[in-house]
Amino acid sequence: MTQFTSPRPLNLKLRKPRNPLVAHALMRQAGKHGHFNTGSSQRQTARRDLHKQTLEMTLPDSSA
Repeated sequence: MTQFTSPRPLNLKLRKPRNPLVAHALMRQAGKHGHFNTGSSQRQTARRDLHKQTLEMTLPDSSA
């Protein structure tokens, strides 16, 4: 004989199933991709420096 049992509702509100990929993404350490001096940043700084050098060479010297 079972005691203290209550009738269960017939229609339960079921939750949406969990996304199995989210748990892995949350456990992983998130952050920057790579380090400070990546290949693209090095190319960008080299292009910027080259542009500065060509501007210095082509502009006339205004100090004289």
